[in-house]
Amino acid sequence: MILQKEMVSMLFEGTLDTLYMTLVSTLFGYILGMPVGILLTISDKDGIRPNAVLYRILDVIVNIMRSIPFLILLILVIPLTKMIVGKSYGSSATIVPLVIAAAPFIARMVESSLKEVDKGVIEAATSMGADDMTIIRKVLIPEARTSLLVGVTIVTGTILGYSAMAGTVGGGGLGDIAIRYGYYRYETGIMIVTIVILVALVQILQGIGMIISRKFDRRIA
Repeated sequence: MILQKEMVSMLFEGTLDTLYMTLVSTLFGYILGMPVGILLTISDKDGIRPNAVLYRILDVIVNIMRSIPFLILLILVIPLTKMIVGKSYGSSATIVPLVIAAAPFIARMVESSLKEVDKGVIEAATSMGADDMTIIRKVLIPEARTSLLVGVTIVTGTILGYSAMAGTVGGGGLGDIAIRYGYYRYETGIMIVTIVILVALVQILQGIGMIISRKFDRRIA
């Protein structure tokens, strides 16, 4: 087994890499996925701007992307990853497939949250002459704020799990450590520690997310 000091240092760096991949991928995932989720919501048959063709196209794309297992997607986008990052391994390279995997999932989460908004509120805004962008910015998103924040928490935990899977192809972070040392070198102790850290990270991130969502929940007095 590797020396304890080296192991602690390696696990610390792996934890930072995992957080880096998770948080950056979540950010860019929302930059890509949230507009798609909004378009899905407003173009649905019950949306403020129904468009069956647009909704169907986006719906099919999102469903196809969500149907591809992450490990397969990780391999499929290697050429794109090399083009963007310059290499296909490491924490920065893993962000590319993570974003691609997260965006359609986020789109569905956003769509689900926005569709929870009371239609009466939307109708009231429409009757007062609010245009589509005003309804989106001043009604849909603010009214769905709590649900959207809960969605961020779920998405972050999911992406963290994906980042661990990326360790099977040298993706960096705790997943990579677990594969290289826990699996290939039969260092069971390191495997267990990485699992504990991953579980702890998920719990911490979800705890922070739930605290923030409760803080902005208008239903709580």
